[in-house]
Amino acid sequence: MAEQAMPCGRRRCRGKEYSCSMELSLAVIGGKWKPLILWHLRDVPTLRFSALRRTMPTITQKMLTQQLRELESDGMISRTVFAEVPPRVEYGLTDSGRDIIPILEALCRFGRQFEARFGVEPAEAPAPRPVEPAPDELEEALVARQLAAR
Repeated sequence: MAEQAMPCGRRRCRGKEYSCSMELSLAVIGGKWKPLILWHLRDVPTLRFSALRRTMPTITQKMLTQQLRELESDGMISRTVFAEVPPRVEYGLTDSGRDIIPILEALCRFGRQFEARFGVEPAEAPAPRPVEPAPDELEEALVARQLAAR
């Protein structure tokens, strides 16, 4: 049963302009990395930046930071900063983020079916990226210095 759609025309929700709900959905969770970030957060209460990055070895630090900020801005994930020494920042799914998990599970099933239909061959592992301090780790260090100065 199809959902009742609003009449055609441009609309705006949380700063995103769109013509239909599919376009809005793709603006919120579309792209190469956002679905993967949400997927890796699905079974854990929270993950730190470095742990998330390890789950996606080919993502750059800059791209992960950007995608996390967008997902947080769109209400899909939460970002919690703990003022402790050393401080830590953790990311977790919000209720809206959890709502998308069944759709991501369907996409995963599609991927497995696609593999079964067309076959799989081994690929070379991506070259490891040099480890740089994560922006959150830099922020954590700054907060730690500020707390220590008190």
